[in-house]
Amino acid sequence: MAASPVPVQRVDLLPPAPARPRDGHKGTFGKVLLLAGSRGMSGAACLSGVAALRGGAGLVTVASPAGVIPLIASFEPSYLTAPLEEDRDGRVSLEAAPRIMELLSKQTAGACGPGLGQSPDIEELVHLIYRTCALPLVIDADGLNALAARNSPLSRSDAAGPRVLTPHPGEFSRLTKQSLEQIEGRRVDLAVQFAAAHDVVLLLKGPDTVITDGRRLAINATGNSGMATGGCGDVLTGLIAALLGQGMEAFAAAQLGAHLHGLAGDLAAADLSEPGLIASDLLGYLGLAWKRMLKSS
Repeated sequence: MAASPVPVQRVDLLPPAPARPRDGHKGTFGKVLLLAGSRGMSGAACLSGVAALRGGAGLVTVASPAGVIPLIASFEPSYLTAPLEEDRDGRVSLEAAPRIMELLSKQTAGACGPGLGQSPDIEELVHLIYRTCALPLVIDADGLNALAARNSPLSRSDAAGPRVLTPHPGEFSRLTKQSLEQIEGRRVDLAVQFAAAHDVVLLLKGPDTVITDGRRLAINATGNSGMATGGCGDVLTGLIAALLGQGMEAFAAAQLGAHLHGLAGDLAAADLSEPGLIASDLLGYLGLAWKRMLKSS
């Protein structure tokens, strides 16, 4: 990866939250599509969908394989669902591509990856969406695995719109072909270089989560070890997608999303303990995190 061509600006102040005009309506606050879920991993879609609602999005649609739609719809009545063609293993099929692109055309932001699983069809779908969708998109989990599966690395011109990639160290290792030891020794440098080289916002998860677009750098200070549990990343994906859908610039949405996500985790851990914290607890504390952040801003 080439070094960042410009000096990196450290950003310590949080961006302002999206405006909430009194005369706003559902459309004012963004329309978000989440491509998520598969047989056995419907929970990821549920967590992302509710997190997008708690992030302030006006309308949220969860698009998933038809077989898991009843489970997802029963989890939360406030989001919409869109059933998609599926393969024999309950994962989204490539046959769903026209429907997915039609759904995306009606949104203001989207996200792709939580619980999708891995298959050649999903790899093709993710690359199609990455290359052709002009909306701001969050790519996480199996969306990142699909990007990493191709032998040819992403190029600066691949994305049709703003992209926020949210890998944990293992996913970043697959994207960069660097070992975990190399990544942990140079988290900030490698994140900045990757973001600059691929023209994306990169959010590298972990203690002191790194957020960078290759020109700016923020280190998130909220969060705790209780959040090292399955599903917490799915919550972050939905939250950032909601902020993008409300018109936030990609770096700002990733920075604010990481802060709120960690703050919800801190508030939850204060009540429930770090060992007792699970991902769905974050959903109940995101409202309190917003309240705490807005009060202090």
